[in-house]
Amino acid sequence: MSIAPMPEPETFGRNPKRGLSGRQKKRIAEFVQVALILIAIFVMLVPIIWIFLAAFKTHVDVYQLKLFFTPTFENFGTVFDDPYRLGEKLFNSTIVALVTVVFAIPIATLAAYSFSRFTLRGETLMLVIILATQFVPAVVIILPFFVMFRDIGLLDTRLGLILVNLAIVMPFAIWMIKGFIDGIPMDTEEAAMVDGSSRLQVIRNIVLPMAAPGLLTSAIFCFIIAWNEFLFALILTNKNAVTLPIGLALFKGEEGDLWNLLSAAGIIIMAPMFVLALMIRKYFVQGMTMGAVR
Repeated sequence: MSIAPMPEPETFGRNPKRGLSGRQKKRIAEFVQVALILIAIFVMLVPIIWIFLAAFKTHVDVYQLKLFFTPTFENFGTVFDDPYRLGEKLFNSTIVALVTVVFAIPIATLAAYSFSRFTLRGETLMLVIILATQFVPAVVIILPFFVMFRDIGLLDTRLGLILVNLAIVMPFAIWMIKGFIDGIPMDTEEAAMVDGSSRLQVIRNIVLPMAAPGLLTSAIFCFIIAWNEFLFALILTNKNAVTLPIGLALFKGEEGDLWNLLSAAGIIIMAPMFVLALMIRKYFVQGMTMGAVR
């Protein structure tokens, strides 16, 4: 009676010719993913860290790669003094961005609700036209705005910038809010209307509370767009309605760009965005999830 030979000890458990196991491949993939995320974060944070450090340096230190230096707060005071007067630009940007959001969100919400809940003649064409306006380069329409505002006396006024920003953010807000309202079940509205609620009561008591995270998300994006708008503010303003992005171009001297002052002004421009993001981060994520394509 013959006995079969026992296999070699090293062949127990796995075949040495198979290569990496599934668990090892998963660990390598996770390591590569984490490494890529860290590299992306590093690339994004380096300019912000440089601006933050430069804002507290003197004009001499800003041209030297120093991690250890004597910080100064003088730059933040200088940018608000003559001839820069950043306070006026900050006021203009705040008024323009806030008023733009205050008017854009209610109008866009009503328009988005109409597109979402009613069958309109030419609805698809209207939505395409609204979306198509986002693909028109700003440099193409800046001249008509300039001529029109010159003729009606709105050049270098905050009202003119508000109207321009409304034209910029309204198509974006309508499309974004429509996606959020589409995600609200119609059964809840129909049940409320059966109980005797009017259409406006349904919108106020049901749609707006359920779509609140989406509306807040849209308002944030509209505020950011209006806050950072540069080209129209550059062409349509001169003195009285100059905004923060345009004010950054003033930080020049005989010795060149004043990077320490420019960085201090940059911190002032970015600070509201960071504070706003921290305050509404929970609603922002909820709104983005709510408006996801199903």
